[in-house]
Amino acid sequence: MAATLDSRSRRRIRRAHVAAAGCALALCASAAAPAAADGDTAGTKPTVVLIHGAFADASSWNGVIERLEARGYPVIAPANPLRGLYSDAEYIASVLESVKGPIVLAGHSYGGAVISSAAAGNPHVKSLVYVSALMPDVGESGMSLGERFPSALGTATRSVPYRAGGGVSGTDLYLKRDKVHPVFAACLPESQANLLGVTQRPAATTAFSEKAKVAAWKTIPSWALVGRQDMTINPDQERFQAKRAHSHTVELDTCHVSLIARPDAVADLILQAATAAGSSPALADTGSGSGGGRSGTGVLAGLAAGGLIAGAGAVLGARRLRRRFA
Repeated sequence: MAATLDSRSRRRIRRAHVAAAGCALALCASAAAPAAADGDTAGTKPTVVLIHGAFADASSWNGVIERLEARGYPVIAPANPLRGLYSDAEYIASVLESVKGPIVLAGHSYGGAVISSAAAGNPHVKSLVYVSALMPDVGESGMSLGERFPSALGTATRSVPYRAGGGVSGTDLYLKRDKVHPVFAACLPESQANLLGVTQRPAATTAFSEKAKVAAWKTIPSWALVGRQDMTINPDQERFQAKRAHSHTVELDTCHVSLIARPDAVADLILQAATAAGSSPALADTGSGSGGGRSGTGVLAGLAAGGLIAGAGAVLGARRLRRRFA
């Protein structure tokens, strides 16, 4: 009988130790796992899609791209056709459809109007980032917003008629060469601004005259950068747009081409949107700050503590069994 009790007691003690170790390991692992994720669920970083604006091309994002890729984010910077809001948004929407997984969509200048339309109805777009950008509401255009918030751009462009295949024709807008530095890129060295003037891509007038049919920032969390020295888009317009969209907003002492002059700050803003991807729109719209709710870290820490307590209890139980049947 004594031998039977001794054998049973040893088995019960071993089971108690195994349960204690398993409980502690499982709970600690569950607390540590989310720390490895730097983007969306399951540790998958969202793809960042960058849309340039008028008078520029995708290379204007180069400094931002370097910083995002250094953090391990996949990045795409497609060419924005600059032919008209409707056709440009349709084209960018087709690019987004080719991207697998969650997307953070950023637009600079006129590119902001394009992403507001292109993202509508795409459930993979988790965050919108507006960098010194247009954010038209339904029925608004870049032209109507510019009339409400005048800027120096009104006298900085020249019109050039163009022809395309199939009898298509229209009017392109270029920046006047002597206006590129003071109006578009005052925060860059003049030599660099002159290069932007030489390589600029014109935008058709329809890019600014066509009215938005949708406004994705009404349903997708947004972030916005306001350049206090912006002479192309009135900073008051950028503030107005960001306020009505409930965007997380930062202001910098920079000109219109903040993505070139301050790629660090622009990349940081995009990273904020990327790490928030997957949050509910309600949380994103409230902005940052100290809230009364429990954070995910706090909940997991509580679970881990509970696991350690449970494990400790199992160990004590094993010790009691050992003393009882010793």
